[in-house]
Amino acid sequence: MAPVILDVRNAHDVRDIVHRSVQALAEGSVVAFPTETVYALAASALNEPAVRRLVEIRGNAEDNPCALAIKSLDEALDYVPRLTPICQRLARRCWPGPVTLRVPDNDPGSLLRQLPAPVQEWLRVEQGVGYRVPAHRLILDAMRFLPGPLAVINANRPGQPLAVSADEVLRSLGHEVDMVLDDGRSQFAQPSSIVEVGERGFRMVRAGVVSGETLQRLSSMLILFVCTGNTCRSPMAEAICRQLVADRLKCRIDQLEDRGVLVMSAGVSAAQGGGATPEAVQVMSEEGLDLSGHVPQQVNERLVRHADVIFTLTQGHRHALVSYWPDAAPRTFVLSPDQQDVADPIGGPRDLYKRCADQIREAITRRLDELNLPESNP
Repeated sequence: MAPVILDVRNAHDVRDIVHRSVQALAEGSVVAFPTETVYALAASALNEPAVRRLVEIRGNAEDNPCALAIKSLDEALDYVPRLTPICQRLARRCWPGPVTLRVPDNDPGSLLRQLPAPVQEWLRVEQGVGYRVPAHRLILDAMRFLPGPLAVINANRPGQPLAVSADEVLRSLGHEVDMVLDDGRSQFAQPSSIVEVGERGFRMVRAGVVSGETLQRLSSMLILFVCTGNTCRSPMAEAICRQLVADRLKCRIDQLEDRGVLVMSAGVSAAQGGGATPEAVQVMSEEGLDLSGHVPQQVNERLVRHADVIFTLTQGHRHALVSYWPDAAPRTFVLSPDQQDVADPIGGPRDLYKRCADQIREAITRRLDELNLPESNP
């Protein structure tokens, strides 16, 4: 039987296409979805016969096994309860997006155990399973209406070019697919990057849209300091933190990024242009730290999402952040472990800035003891 082809671009209501694909998946069909990378075959991971068909259609796929498509990092934690910090960083910063994270399957509490045993085996590669959150509205919307995840795999036969359009899916797989959602050419027309993540790092299994260099940066710990205007308190905190972390890692400040640590600052009401206040620049210069090139920036969704830990200079700053980004609450703390506000020295004399810097240094020193920093070189 010829597959059902649904033209997404000319649909009157895309929701109808989503509902038809959900019904097909629930009934055990194999559906070809567009993603931001290439077209992918999908089947309900709860349906053993459907996943078996998917594997048989795709043929020998040792170089590209099935992955598990899920909706979010929160759902990933149901399948990998002890997700490593590096893996959480990559997931938080790359999903939804063109990165498949392959992690060990060694947790007895994993929701993966609820899938049929053969499906678990089809997903497993060298004792690991790949997880993906595609950045395409159709497959993400479909998963919202399904009781479980999807098993997905590239929609082409081994040895053939990747299918980056519905026509290429049909030429490669013909009548073996039950439904094809045609949304034109894929955005990137390249495969996702497959990254195997362990306790201490990661390795690139398959090069794709996201380069190894970019992934290395995205896997770094990001410490973010937030005040009001990002002109005095948080820039001083950024500079002091870099110095203290470099001392702990036994490296130079300019080597921190290579050692897997990024330190940044922002303001909840930062204005465009300008720089750090002259007093902040002077006080930091006296400590051998350079703020002359600092450019204030407004705190934004990307910074908050990427940060491993956010330190606010006052209780009010924390309240403002978590009110706007409640998901960041578990990662957002008042800098002082004693919950003391660091008062704004703006407009005050140099001595006030010096006392402010001393208070910040003492608080950061205590806070660093709580962080899981990378190990120093011997």
